[in-house]
Amino acid sequence: MQYPLTEKIGEPELLVGREKEFKHFGKWIKNIPKRLSKSRVIIARRKSGKTSFVQRIFNQLWTENKEVIPFYFEFDENKMWYPDLAIDYYRAFASQYISFITRNPKLVIHHLSLKQIREFGINKSITPIVDDVNFLIENKEVGGSHGLMWKTACEAPHRYASVLDTKFLVILDEFQNITKYIYPDQEYQTAAIETLAGSYHSLAESKVAPMLVTGSYAGWLLKVISQYLEAGRLSQIRFSPYLTEDEGLEAVYKYASFYEEPITNDTAMQINKLCMADPFFISCVIISDYEDKDLTTSKGVADTVDYELSEENAEMYLTWGEYIHHTVNEVNDKNAKNILLFLSKHNEKYFTPEDLKEKLGLNLEINEIHKQLIVLKEADLINRAVSNIDFRGLQDGTLNLILRKSFGKQIDGFAPNFKQEFADKIAELKKENKQLQGKINYFSGKMAENMLAAALRNKKRFSLSKFFKNVKDNTVLNIQKVKERVHIQREDGKNMELDIVAESSCARMVLVEVKKTQTKIGLNQLEDFQEKVEVYKTLFPDAIVLAAYLSLGGFTDEAGDFCLMHGIGVAERIEEL
Repeated sequence: MQYPLTEKIGEPELLVGREKEFKHFGKWIKNIPKRLSKSRVIIARRKSGKTSFVQRIFNQLWTENKEVIPFYFEFDENKMWYPDLAIDYYRAFASQYISFITRNPKLVIHHLSLKQIREFGINKSITPIVDDVNFLIENKEVGGSHGLMWKTACEAPHRYASVLDTKFLVILDEFQNITKYIYPDQEYQTAAIETLAGSYHSLAESKVAPMLVTGSYAGWLLKVISQYLEAGRLSQIRFSPYLTEDEGLEAVYKYASFYEEPITNDTAMQINKLCMADPFFISCVIISDYEDKDLTTSKGVADTVDYELSEENAEMYLTWGEYIHHTVNEVNDKNAKNILLFLSKHNEKYFTPEDLKEKLGLNLEINEIHKQLIVLKEADLINRAVSNIDFRGLQDGTLNLILRKSFGKQIDGFAPNFKQEFADKIAELKKENKQLQGKINYFSGKMAENMLAAALRNKKRFSLSKFFKNVKDNTVLNIQKVKERVHIQREDGKNMELDIVAESSCARMVLVEVKKTQTKIGLNQLEDFQEKVEVYKTLFPDAIVLAAYLSLGGFTDEAGDFCLMHGIGVAERIEEL
């Protein structure tokens, strides 16, 4: 896998889970060469992972280098002159197209100039490229045909797919910004061109260059699409900000490992529970600047989560706080907060403006309450039913916590005691997981790797026999560093990967392979592991190497004998947590 498009998530391995979503979109992408895929829009709230998801799709398609050529463009929150957008958009498209066919990853980010693009078109006899660049250069100055420049740029993927007999996937991120930041004059003195989104009215129906649209403000995005593209032209895909429970737990381990933040297997589950398997929430807690942060204790976890929801400088609070306060300030302040908090608390049912007036004792006319509800709905803070008068709070636990923390005291007269609530949730979780040993078998092999690595990091002075059987070297270890997915290279250049490498202060290195298979691990897998061990010894001749194998599916007799002969410790579960 290559990553020519730098993903906003940072380290690619931090994108955890989403197997269901990738599988669903994988089927859709496979139908693009058959001209069967309809353009789509991903509907989700902020910080739900939309951008990381579509950027990964781009990198997967670029790496596969098959029939579908990906094009990614983000509409920034920066003012831009109309013809500059046309040139910027075309340079991005042409450079990414050239990158795909020449296999030059640098061009995905470092776009070619118009002259360089034209030179490529001349050398490869691609007439559309030459003609397009000539037109853009001729008309870029004041007085030029700026509308036609933009038409040339935005229609390029569809035209090229038709002329060159290929297929494109047009990924447009933060699409709603096209209506707010593009100006017809160079000094930005007139109003922005709000109707520019209509340029994609017919392109949204392209079957040779279908669109995948996203945006951070779902209400605004849907309004733009409905007004300028006709909503039915794009299939709406709802994208949950939450992972599954197992995926969320994997995210906790992943973030903790990359940021070298100590956790235990107990606190990993607690973080996942309190953060509701929300990867953004989890990341905020793991990298929190809370001065007394200690994620190895239950109290430390509760206090850190509370800090991220409460402290005005915490990343979690900053991300949501500004968004919410900006929205409620557009309507009658206290009443809007009251309505928003009430609907969030009772998000299991719908309420009409009349219901809210009665239940909240609002001193407002029904039509005024309805106007405030519309504003909150368009800000994607509440949902509206088909009836147009029924509204419900978002079934979003993260948002609910922020709302309660932000407005609870002002509306209810007292602030929520999250520390106590979190402590109660952790106590319940501990009851559920009293028998944590053995539950490891319900998790994936990757999860087992994460849990074992965490256990090795946090166990103080132990011999390897605490975790594995048949260990010949019972020296007490003092683990200083634990790494996961360590890459090594054989003398002939073959790349190999070790699941876990743990370094002890006594110069001993523990190498562990972790597997979960439906059948027992056999001799072939053990021989492959032993080869890695021998390569590692060659690369680090001064290290004392201890080898171990965790197989959740067990071992064949032949594999067990091999381990005994070569001094490889074995385990079928994590005995010590």
